Amino acid sequence: MGGQVSASGNFQSCGTNADWMSALCPLLWDVPLHHLSIPGSHDTMTYCLDKKSPIAQSQSRLLQLLGKVLPCITRPIVLKWSTTQVLGVTEQLDAGVRYLDLRVAHMPEGSENNLHFVHMVYSTALVEDTLTEISEWLESHPQEVVILACRDFDGLTDNLHEYLVACINNIFGDMLCPRGEVPTLNQLWTRGQQVILSYEEASVVSRHRELWPGIPYWWGDQVKPQELIHYLEHMKRCGRPGGLFVAGINLTENLMYILAHPSESLEKMTLPNLPYLRAWVREQCPGPGVQCTNIIAGDFIGADTFVSDVIRLNDKLLRR
Repeated sequence: MGGQVSASGNFQSCGTNADWMSALCPLLWDVPLHHLSIPGSHDTMTYCLDKKSPIAQSQSRLLQLLGKVLPCITRPIVLKWSTTQVLGVTEQLDAGVRYLDLRVAHMPEGSENNLHFVHMVYSTALVEDTLTEISEWLESHPQEVVILACRDFDGLTDNLHEYLVACINNIFGDMLCPRGEVPTLNQLWTRGQQVILSYEEASVVSRHRELWPGIPYWWGDQVKPQELIHYLEHMKRCGRPGGLFVAGINLTENLMYILAHPSESLEKMTLPNLPYLRAWVREQCPGPGVQCTNIIAGDFIGADTFVSDVIRLNDKLLRR
């Protein structure tokens, strides 16, 4: 089960988990989604960041200036520290990922309604095309459910927010599950719904019943895996949120680390630490308990058995 990383460093998507939700033990079909263990990808769309992209508006003025004055130096450095995924969105879904972290932006020089994804720089992929790709995948996997977290909204005006919501409705239609109590798989299957879409802009959510509020994300902002696990354990002791939530096992660089490791990248920083992070994942338990986990999101899907490890945690619910 799960993707493997070959000796040459090539990421691979294994389709074994493409229909893992429908393959769960039937006893779990009536468990609310926030009590299941669900694998996710952090910064899902960074596999297609544009090498020629300007630095995003949300970044510091100094970095934006360096991107304009010294693009040949600045952009490659930014790109290798912004890329968190290698597999495309369909490959991630085939691998078993069911939470997608979608950071939406409008490029200042872009055409009026062309929305991209962003992580320090902008993606080549357009939001509308990507949502269509996800919809087509869902049509081929009618019992699989995805949680789409739309966030950031760098450069979006009120009109662009409404345009994005219109695209979401046009593309997913009756697949969308309106907000309310967190549903079970059986409830979603009965209603023919496959998409829970969270939207981190409260004013927009209040106008659209088909949107869910932003899903809490435990982000440790740590370079060292030990410090990240310490943060996650602290958050668990504080108690889990009431609904869907994400524990992020993604490491985060800082300026000091980048300056000390000029030839490295986020991938080179992350891959050697995956076994340590995976050991923590395997110790987790889903369910309603105060210290239970729910969605666990990681970087570089397909590099190891992370997705399968998260899915397998659901077996612990059968032992209670």
